[in-house]
Amino acid sequence: MALYSLPKAYDFKTTEQRIYSWWEDQEFFKPSNDPNKPGFDPEVRPFVISIPPPNVTGELHLGHAMFVSMEDLMIRYQRMKGVPSLWVPGTDHAGIATQLQVEKSLAKEGLSREQVGREEFLRRTWEWKDKFGGIITQQIRRLGASCDWERERFTLDEGLSRAVREAFVQLYEKGLIYRGPRLINWSPGLKTAVSDLEVEYSEEPGKLYYFKYMLAGSDTEFIPVATTRPETILGDTGLAVHPQDTRYQKFIGQRVIVPILGRQIPVIADEYVDREFGTGALKITPGHDPNDYLIGERHGLAVISVLDESARVNEHGGPYQGQDRFEARQNLWEDMRDAGLVIREEPYLMNIPRSQRGGEIIEPMISTQWFVRIQPLADAALEAVHDGRIHIIPDRFKKVYYNWLENIEDWCISRQLWWGHRIPVWTCQDCSEVIVSRDDPAECTQCGSANITQDPDVLDTWFSSGLWPFSTLGWPDETPDYKYFYPTSVMETGYDILFFWVARMIMDGIEFTGEVPFHTVYLHGLIRDEDGRKMSKTYGNVIDPLVVMDDLGTDALRFTLLVGSTPGNDTNLSLKKVEANRNFANKIWNAARFTLGTLEQVKEIDFPDQETEPVPSLADQWILARLSTLIRDVDRLFQNYQFGEAGRQVYDFFWNEFADWYVEIAKLQLREGEQMAFTTARNLVHVLDTCLRLLHPFTPFVTEEIWGHLKNAATMLKKPIHPVHNSSWEKALIVAQWPEPSSENPWEAQAVADFTLVMELVRSIRNLRAEKNVNPKQRIAAVLVGGEQTAVLEHQKTNIASLAWLDPAQTVIYENMGEKPDNHIALVVNQVEVYLPLAELVDPGEQRERLEKDLAEARAQIERLQALLASPFAEKAPPNVVEKERLKLQDYQDKAEKIQSQLAKLSSGNSG
Repeated sequence: MALYSLPKAYDFKTTEQRIYSWWEDQEFFKPSNDPNKPGFDPEVRPFVISIPPPNVTGELHLGHAMFVSMEDLMIRYQRMKGVPSLWVPGTDHAGIATQLQVEKSLAKEGLSREQVGREEFLRRTWEWKDKFGGIITQQIRRLGASCDWERERFTLDEGLSRAVREAFVQLYEKGLIYRGPRLINWSPGLKTAVSDLEVEYSEEPGKLYYFKYMLAGSDTEFIPVATTRPETILGDTGLAVHPQDTRYQKFIGQRVIVPILGRQIPVIADEYVDREFGTGALKITPGHDPNDYLIGERHGLAVISVLDESARVNEHGGPYQGQDRFEARQNLWEDMRDAGLVIREEPYLMNIPRSQRGGEIIEPMISTQWFVRIQPLADAALEAVHDGRIHIIPDRFKKVYYNWLENIEDWCISRQLWWGHRIPVWTCQDCSEVIVSRDDPAECTQCGSANITQDPDVLDTWFSSGLWPFSTLGWPDETPDYKYFYPTSVMETGYDILFFWVARMIMDGIEFTGEVPFHTVYLHGLIRDEDGRKMSKTYGNVIDPLVVMDDLGTDALRFTLLVGSTPGNDTNLSLKKVEANRNFANKIWNAARFTLGTLEQVKEIDFPDQETEPVPSLADQWILARLSTLIRDVDRLFQNYQFGEAGRQVYDFFWNEFADWYVEIAKLQLREGEQMAFTTARNLVHVLDTCLRLLHPFTPFVTEEIWGHLKNAATMLKKPIHPVHNSSWEKALIVAQWPEPSSENPWEAQAVADFTLVMELVRSIRNLRAEKNVNPKQRIAAVLVGGEQTAVLEHQKTNIASLAWLDPAQTVIYENMGEKPDNHIALVVNQVEVYLPLAELVDPGEQRERLEKDLAEARAQIERLQALLASPFAEKAPPNVVEKERLKLQDYQDKAEKIQSQLAKLSSGNSG
């Protein structure tokens, strides 16, 4: 085996874990400037991301894979830029999700949480967390996450629990927390209030029930009403019509009778009513509908809750008391039918709110809960985005953010669960004093009684999550980490939790620390299947990232997610795309094998540094110019958060320019030996090294593995090759210097133009050969008429002949040519005329058709450019840009003229 060779194939299964363990052992994930270590410089600003904490008992899904890949990319980029970078990992206690798991476990033993009691239930939940809580973090590591795992936090650990207490007490002392009855989302199965985020809406077939609301004092007059939930009729306290609806204006101010129960309620006018929906009259149930609740507040209507915590009818439901809500719906409707109050039923597609965890239908209900008076916090959060302290990417989500905060409702923060941060409020059973305390009190602060009881509820999980960027760094204490790493830099998360989490972090950050918690919010989209459908078990289209990584490698999955994404837009994912990117990883590997093979060839070459090196070939100049442009473009795209486009450009350069073209030319140059061979090998190392650096944030494993071999091989030559991005090879790619952009050299544009001509000539000749089924091994003659490009063609004759499979001895180049050769097929490539002796293989009609197609394309470009140059563009655009377009027009006009000449020759019968 050669000294510098790589194995034939890249084995990601044995590589990924080995490299990750090495990174961690070498402490590469730690910030390079640490306030807890000697040599700390407080003037050097860090880059910090707080990971969106996944549920502690969850398992990896594509949503996790997306945010982990994206955040790891940002962290690796900043780390390579030399910025002290910290990615804080951690997990969320996930109140409902975790409690459900433990309750299911108890049910298998025939037990309930009430039977075992709170203390035993919590003991079992902590046991569950310890047993299963590490699974998700191990899976996140599998994705290559370069988090500082020694700083890992958990929302229920001691420090964060103290932060939650501190936040609650501060808000309470400011009068921003209160307890009272309000309309909330109630989960009858879980028997707790739930947040809007824990409610999922699904379109399901239902019915629209039409019935009569009889006018009080009349046996015949009624107002027709339609509802999707007849059982809520029991809680109606008003009937609303639109003030301009002539059908019902005369009834405004009168009273109607609630079916079966006989209560009288007022007919009111409100512009909220949609005259086109149903009958145009709207029953108002403030106790069971959020919109009705607001209408009820405007008109001072009574609020009647007719369901208990199990969603059974309570004492306000008359004869239906004790019945389940759906049983009561059926029975009430039949009783109304018997009473002659039913008009009709019709099918209706409904948007049903269901519990994300339990699956049952959520019931809007009035319940006494703890709330945050949120408007003052929301105003501060609005101002932070308005004045530019926080940027939201993409910008269009600002409107969504503003709209939500400008119409925000007080936040229900209490949950009727046992797993979570228990509300730090105690009530004295002797004097009724309410005690809100940072520490557990032993006695009543008013009367000294020890007979005090703590509120049984826990806080909404989002309450602790809102403190995450600063609580994880030590707040409320002024720890070294908090003082240096806060505020953090970027909050990267899905657009679907912009309100539920991001807005709350901004509100809390400003409220408790006086600073915004981050300067940028980057929102990624959802992952959908290849047809754009949401992934769900129902559709059978769920892709398991763990299976994908097992089959195709982590780098392939990461690259697919990152390059396929744009800020704020959903991404369609297919396994075919991941397979294609597995092939890209193999392409990188094979290019590296070739490069290391060249180092094997030049390992004994040596010459004095002062000795004049050979003039760089056109291919060398071209690849270095294109690489320089790539570095500029990628760095600009990274700074503008266009990571997907950055990755795509590196992919295109590596595959379509470096591997497909430069490597082929390099094989020819290596044959020249000595200094030319060494210079070519050095250029291969330079380009490969740079590409590995640019690709590392996307595909960390394969790039680190190759880079280590490349570094070793380059330093073991008789004349070692040093990296151009640093004076010496760094310890690892993960901490290697990011390629810094440089200004364009004067020679670059011409080198790119000249070699582009070579590539287009080769490509056109190859395509024609393939079209005519000419054996690739068969070298053929060619006549090239170069005009102004003749010198380039003469200089590149060997490369063109070699790559286009021409016979060099029979490849003739002219500057101009009067009589065109007979029995040749003609091509025009960027003003260069190409004649190939393949006429006997060509139908003249086919040749005419091809030339006419080329002419039509040239004329279309001429028309476009003439229109552009005749427009205001010519006056407003920079002169150099306008001149570039004028030159393009001239090129197309010359090309069209040459094609017309060839068509004329074909028509005269003088060409084959």
